[in-house]
Amino acid sequence: MNDDPSRPIRFVHVAKRFGPKVIFDDLCLDVAAGEVIVVMGPSGVGKSVLLKMLIGLVPADSGQILFRGRDVTKMNDRELIALRRRIAYLFQSAALFDSLSVGENVAYGLREQFWSTMSAAEIAQRVARALDLVGLPNTEAMRPSELSGGMRKRVGLARTLALEPEVILYDEPNTGLDPIGTARINQLIRSIQKTLDVTSIVVTHDMRTAFTVADRLVMLHGGRVRRVGTPPDFRSTSDAVVRAFVEGRVTSDELPP
Repeated sequence: MNDDPSRPIRFVHVAKRFGPKVIFDDLCLDVAAGEVIVVMGPSGVGKSVLLKMLIGLVPADSGQILFRGRDVTKMNDRELIALRRRIAYLFQSAALFDSLSVGENVAYGLREQFWSTMSAAEIAQRVARALDLVGLPNTEAMRPSELSGGMRKRVGLARTLALEPEVILYDEPNTGLDPIGTARINQLIRSIQKTLDVTSIVVTHDMRTAFTVADRLVMLHGGRVRRVGTPPDFRSTSDAVVRAFVEGRVTSDELPP
């Protein structure tokens, strides 16, 4: 298959349903290398499903999902494990282990994936660098119970960064955070993208986050991509459905009879 390095991720005519509920009937989307692309849309439209299909946690029913020219839908378990070393998934909750220190939490993925090839000193160095990148230097000895919600999110992000992925998937990264915590995470998403030159896909329903972090925006609607464009494109769109979503308005066809 053709491997276009400028478009490392491609969804090609992807379909997915859960029982009678159609999530995607013709999902087509290309993600450019090194960009932050924000995926948005109403609840239940398939934003998180898109991320999970990319790393094989949820199988597509048909179509192709290409990463660096290889079809994820045809990968076996061993190949999917290798893929997940290159594409890191940051869940809505930080999912920290309360019984482990901050440093042990950040090192967890490294020890699981590279236990036979990385020394303790190399792991410690990776952990320290990752914590520094999220603005939490010298916190290795702290316990998760000592952290605020925003700090826990940042430790979860540090655990992701320690793996040095090519792609980071953010699933509602600001859920449960106050405005200051949200602004801090948004700033981190942009600074990490610039510092590490990673490709980032951010799922969010928060318009402030979407317009702050995105190079491009994607709106999902009706089982496929409704619109793709830059933040200015979305702000000036004449598409009534997209405009209503961006402005937080309920359209007449969504109101009860």
